[in-house]
Amino acid sequence: MIKAIVTDIEGTTSSILFVKEVLFPYARANLADYVRSHAADPQVKPLLEDVCKEVGEQLSTGQIITQLIQWLDEDKKVTPLKSLQGLIWEAGYRQGDFKGHLYPDAAAHLKEWKARGLDLYIYSSGSVYAQKLLFAHTEYGDLTPLFSGYFDTRIGGKKEQSSYENIAGQLETPASQLLFLSDIKEELDAAKAAGFETIWLTRDSMPDPQAEHRQVNSFDQISFATS
Repeated sequence: MIKAIVTDIEGTTSSILFVKEVLFPYARANLADYVRSHAADPQVKPLLEDVCKEVGEQLSTGQIITQLIQWLDEDKKVTPLKSLQGLIWEAGYRQGDFKGHLYPDAAAHLKEWKARGLDLYIYSSGSVYAQKLLFAHTEYGDLTPLFSGYFDTRIGGKKEQSSYENIAGQLETPASQLLFLSDIKEELDAAKAAGFETIWLTRDSMPDPQAEHRQVNSFDQISFATS
């Protein structure tokens, strides 16, 4: 009996290409100008100081920008970089430069599940801030009211069993009553080991009935007992 659903974003509710082809290039293209024009802002200044702490030396603004772009190109999960990306994306969303991508089937069923009384949560490697930005600026409008909470890697790595145990503990719900949706087998393995029900999204391939987790290629195929 499922009481709540925890879902991944990339490859599950949203296209991986949105992040790779829209968000990351936008942040890279606008990072230098954003840092230069906002360096003294209360939100930004501490992040630039954190870059210096991370590398262990005092850097000029130009050197900070160079370091941030290097981390971005190397896909480093460095906190000040992730935080700055979120601020740059917020500016892009607010300016209407892009909208958060959501598969139509995901949008429809998230609304349906919420209407059925299920609690919905997000668990993504992207920051909670970035998660909220995406769902607040979709082509279906602001969907953040659908969600009861958000988790990022501060709760733990997505391929670690303990992360899902921590989530169940925070939700004060037995893991057996939680359903985790993802497109990554190792994440599903970790969730299942913690006691979660699991469903594997295979959006670009046909479901394999012999897979270790139940596979579907859209939210339209997801079914579960709620009573």
